[in-house]
Amino acid sequence: MSGGGAEAAVGGEVPAAGGHKKKDSLGTAGSPAHLIIKDLGEIHSRLLDHRPVIQGETRYFVKEFEEKRGLREMRVLENLKNMIHETNEHALPKCRETMHDNLNQVLQRLQTATDSVYRLQQREQERKKIYNDHLIASENHHIIQWEDFMKEQHNKQAEVDEEHRKAVERLKEQYAEMEKDLGKFSTF
Repeated sequence: MSGGGAEAAVGGEVPAAGGHKKKDSLGTAGSPAHLIIKDLGEIHSRLLDHRPVIQGETRYFVKEFEEKRGLREMRVLENLKNMIHETNEHALPKCRETMHDNLNQVLQRLQTATDSVYRLQQREQERKKIYNDHLIASENHHIIQWEDFMKEQHNKQAEVDEEHRKAVERLKEQYAEMEKDLGKFSTF
């Protein structure tokens, strides 16, 4: 292997410029070392490189998950559809009928209550009107009584003043007479 003979390049290497060829340290493609390295690569990939297996398992899991999820969602949607259908067919008309009956009863009761309140307001207004009329009449009566009382007081005052004036005159006359009589007795 030494010398200037023509040997095939191992591992695809090009001979060096000095005419010497560099040998591949592993040997030729069919050599036992190359086969061992190839087998070691396969063993390594099977034992330590799990990417293909994991990718397959992942694809399987995603497929199963999506199928189960899709089936579960379909069941949920089917149940919702059935509930909506049953509600529309049975519960909604029953609720409408009950609401209509109860609403009519409520409206009748409300109308009755409104009529009662209206009658009570009318009675209250009539009572207030009667009370106000009575109050006004009573006030007018008291005003008339007061005016009569004041006239009577004025008349009585005039009578008392007249009696007083007459009494004062009588007393003046009596004192004048007594003074006269006293004047007669004082001349003695």
